Amino acid sequence: MKSDSRPPLADSRPLADLTPLASSQQNDLNSNYKPILAKVHDLATLGRELVIRGFSKRTIREYLGINRRFLAWLGKSAKSATAEDVKNYLLYLRAGGLSNTSLNLTISALKFYFEQILKRKLFFNIKRPKREKYLPTVLSRVEIKKLLDVTVNAKHHLLLSLIYGSGLRVSEAVKLKTAEVDLANLRLRVKQGKGNKDRLTILSKNSAEELKKYLSELPVEQTYVFAGAGNSGHLTTRTAEKVFGAVMQRAGINKQAGIHCLRHSFATHLLENGTEIRLIQKLLGHQNVKTTEGYARVADSFLGRVISPLS
Repeated sequence: MKSDSRPPLADSRPLADLTPLASSQQNDLNSNYKPILAKVHDLATLGRELVIRGFSKRTIREYLGINRRFLAWLGKSAKSATAEDVKNYLLYLRAGGLSNTSLNLTISALKFYFEQILKRKLFFNIKRPKREKYLPTVLSRVEIKKLLDVTVNAKHHLLLSLIYGSGLRVSEAVKLKTAEVDLANLRLRVKQGKGNKDRLTILSKNSAEELKKYLSELPVEQTYVFAGAGNSGHLTTRTAEKVFGAVMQRAGINKQAGIHCLRHSFATHLLENGTEIRLIQKLLGHQNVKTTEGYARVADSFLGRVISPLS
């Protein structure tokens, strides 16, 4: 094992944004993006390949960060790394308290770099840890009503209403564009959701009325439903999380939950209402129905059918 003089598990050094190049540079590089890293950087080829293959910006940052931390820990070139080095690094991360989910992500990032970029086979005998199975945190209908009742800001009220009422991921909600709202048919078009997939989902009548009034007051040039500061770009997911946390505190709801619990609540309440599981899968954009079936573990209609033998 290596000595304890290793870099910390977290790496806060930022990577360059994937912003458009100036026109004078585009012809030279034949790309719509800034280089993720300098051409001389060991991971420049990895960054370029991830962009070409259409990986999300978040995944690109995670994969680059994971490989950069591994190389800093390794203390030698990637071409000199062995399978034993990878195993020792995973052991080092495990000792630092990294979860199975994060270890799986680390394995995926390292495997992509070594197999797809360096053409090295180091992962034949490296097994993935089992994923943890957590029960999703769900708010009751009473808690949802209380949450919305104390949200006095119209923009924030609409944001939370759409995430719950349409089952959106927070990243999908903040990126929702005005052109993707179909008030007449009570539909929302989710563009390039998780896995770069489009889908349609429902829009409640209450949210439709709220949206109609809200959209009528937006500047004509505003593209996103929820604009960021100064009406530039869209609201950030971090801001949305802060809004949710403040509202939860104001409503006096003490559950440990993030804004994603509204999407969990949407699915669970539909299941309790008797909605077919396959339909819920389509609305949520789940690739595998087993992911959707997990909500049965917390649905009151499911638990309510079981009577304890002590009763």
